[in-house]
This record gives sequence, structure tokens and C-alpha cells, in this order.
Amino acid sequence: MNTQLALAPAGAAVQAPAAPSSRRWWVLATMTGALSMIMIDQTVVSVALPTMQHDLSLSTSGVQWVVNAYLLVLGVLVAFGGRIADLIGAERTFKAGTAVFVLASALCGLADGELGIIAARGLQGVGAAMLVPSTGALIMNAFGKSERGKAMGIYSGISMVFLALGPLVGGLLTEDVSWRAVFFVNLPLGVLLVCAAQFTLPKRPRPAIAPGAIDWVGIPLLVGTLGSLVLALMQGQAWGWGSPATLGLFAASLVLGPVFVWWEGRAQAPLVQFSLYRLQNFATDSAVLAGVQFALTGASVFGAIWSQQVLGFSPIRAGVGMLPLTVPLLFVAPLAGRLYDRVGPRGILVAGSTLIGAGLAWLALHLGAHEYAWLVPGYMVMGVGIGLTISPATTDALGVAAPGERSQASGLTQTMRQVGGAVGIAVLGAIVAHVATVAPDATLAQHTTAATNGVIAAYWTGAGTMGLIALLAWRFVRRRSE
Repeated sequence: MNTQLALAPAGAAVQAPAAPSSRRWWVLATMTGALSMIMIDQTVVSVALPTMQHDLSLSTSGVQWVVNAYLLVLGVLVAFGGRIADLIGAERTFKAGTAVFVLASALCGLADGELGIIAARGLQGVGAAMLVPSTGALIMNAFGKSERGKAMGIYSGISMVFLALGPLVGGLLTEDVSWRAVFFVNLPLGVLLVCAAQFTLPKRPRPAIAPGAIDWVGIPLLVGTLGSLVLALMQGQAWGWGSPATLGLFAASLVLGPVFVWWEGRAQAPLVQFSLYRLQNFATDSAVLAGVQFALTGASVFGAIWSQQVLGFSPIRAGVGMLPLTVPLLFVAPLAGRLYDRVGPRGILVAGSTLIGAGLAWLALHLGAHEYAWLVPGYMVMGVGIGLTISPATTDALGVAAPGERSQASGLTQTMRQVGGAVGIAVLGAIVAHVATVAPDATLAQHTTAATNGVIAAYWTGAGTMGLIALLAWRFVRRRSE
């Protein structure tokens, strides 16, 4: 008996499983390009920030919010974006999200002050929150079950490469063109994606939205819960973890979260279908994705900072230095997708999580040598591990959802990833700051040693986290999805 269709949310555009699309590979190319554009925008800005601060006279907090505004809005609204896609169709949501993202990118490139650039970055987050859940659902709907793993492997692997290449691309554009080119480059790409979507995506009739299909009470509760949590994690180190503002935000999240869950259990058409977490493997797959994002923060963010501060790398060289981490993704993720199609998720997720932990442990053991060459094996092992986890976990999580729930399932998994990354920055950042603290009169050598020890502690924390994730996958992920 198929129990998935019975769990479809009220008012959703539930569709019967479709045959593989004849244009499925064009759909894959379009969706991969869209997700890559979103992913690179998360990191491409980081290298351009000093130039932007000078040109726009940004304050210190303004510089932080050029990054945080995008990540905060994306993390808070991506689950809601999935629900919208289930209601009006993933195809329409994709096109609308692309249009919003392109408009916001143009506003970013034209910004002439702090308020303008922060508001435009927030609007970019709105567009991304509409795009992300739609892309995964459209790929799952276009491909048959025997090819989904392979398709999602290509989709995940290429987009993760662009996420890691962001600092390098940002450095090249900033140094050779302008920081505004970091945003303007999205305009032709976005127009191309909309045109491609027009010809590759199926034309479906506009679904009728039943009265009461939108949970107007759940929306502010969800935004308040996630917004308070993510904002507290983002600003906790700057404000102080014991400050009234930080504690107040954590308290708000703790209060609003249970109220949101309670309301969703009573709502006629809940904003979040918590029944998804009862489906086979969905909760564990989401936890794996969050754990990988948590651990990846240590290598991609703090590793890049350490290489500039301690090894003296330029921003561009620091970006190039991450290639041993990113290149394996391009090759391993599609392979992991094909393996998933043959053997299921359990063994792949356990092996991938273990390799990520082993790579982080290698980095922690050899960081003190201050020799980049010793770090390359650790980065490569991590890259292989990430390639083995992201694609199968995403494919498995979306595969157990009914067609009418896939956009929401994609949104929920992406929410878990965003929260995992925010927790990673907060926790690992606090560890680095605590261990790296030295006396005001410390020598340069003492500062260098302390900074190295701080990153080492963050790497060990990430390695331990991935060990727990591997055990979680071994215990709770079933060998094959039905």
C-alpha cells in the first residue's frame, strides 16, 4: 500500500508520479545552473567585502550584514518557499524566484550605501529561498527512480564546487573588474536560466488553491522561530553569548518553536508537514546534511582565514588552496549517485561521514606544521567524503516524499543545512576565539600558535561531530528506500 500520497498536505498540488521526462537532462542542466548561482553567491562576496566597505563607507556591523542578510533570509524562508512551490507548482516558483534573484542582484550592483546593499542582499535571499526547493523537486519529478541518484549526484556535486570556488571567483572579479561585477554576473546567467526553463520545464495547468491552503498563523511563527535562532547564532559572538540580546533571541526561539509545532498539528493546511519526518530515512538524512554543513564550515571558512593569517596567502591563493577539497566533489558526487541507485543510502552515508571526520582529523594533526602540502591529503579525503554524503542524503530524503510534497521536503532539508551551517559558524567560531585568545602583550609567534591551536580545536570538534553522524546513519538509515 502506498502511504505517501495519503500524507500530502491539504491544498497542495498533488500529482501522480510522472514518467521520466524526455527533456530530463536539459532540466538537470538548468536546475544545476540555478543552484550553482545560489551557492556561489553565499561565498563569492566574502573576498569583495574590504573593497565594498571602502567604496560604500560600510560600518563594521554593515560589513557583517552584507553576508548575514542573505544567509538569514534564505535560512528562514526556504521551508516556506518549498510550501509555496507545492501550492502553485515548482515550475512557476522557479521562474518567479529566478526573477526576484536577478532583480536583487542588479540592485546589489547598483547600491550606493549601506542600507541599500543590505536590503538588496536580503531580497536575494528571498529569491534563493524560492529557487532552492524548486530545483530539487523538479529534478526528482523529471527522472525515473533508476536515474535519480545519478542526476542528483551531478546536481549536488557541481553546485558544491561552485560554493567552494566562491572566494576565488570573487577575488578575480574584484581585482580585475569591480566588486559590482560579483553581482552583475548574475544578470545574464539568470536571464539564460529563465529562457531555458521556458523551453525545458513541463507546462502544467495552474493548480487551484483551496480556501485555507495557506497557513497565515504558521508563517510568522516559523519566521520568528528560525529568525530568532539563526540571528542569535550569527551575532552571539559579536554581542556576547551572555548578553541580553542574545539570550532574549534564544528564549524567543525556545518559546515560539513549541508553539509552532503545536499549531501545525492543529492547522487545516500546515505550513510544515511534520509527517515527513516519519517517512523512511527522512529525519536521519536531514541530520546528515546538517552535520556535513556544520563540519564543512571548519574547513572552508576557518581554514581559509587561517591560511591567510598564518601562511600569508592572498585571498585568491587561499581560494586556490581549497581546490583539493572541491575538485573531488565534481567526480565523486555523480559516482555516489550511481551507487545510491544500486545499493541504497546506508553504506554510502556511513562511509562518507567517516571520511569527512578522518579528513578533519588529518588536518588537525598536521596544521601545526604550517606547511600547506601536509594539508592537501586531508582536504582530498574530506572532498571525497562530502561527495559521498550530500547527493545520496538529498536524493533519499526527496525520494521518500510524495510528488506533491517534494518541494517542501527539499525546503526542509535545505533549512536543516542552513541551520547546521549557522550552528557551525557559531560553535566553531566560539571555540576558535576561546582557544586563540592571548595576552595583550603576546608576541607574533604566540599569536600564530594560538590561532593555529584554535583552528585545530575546531577541526577536532568537526571530526567528532562527523563520527557521531556516521553512527547515526549506521543505526537509523535503512539499507534501501522503498
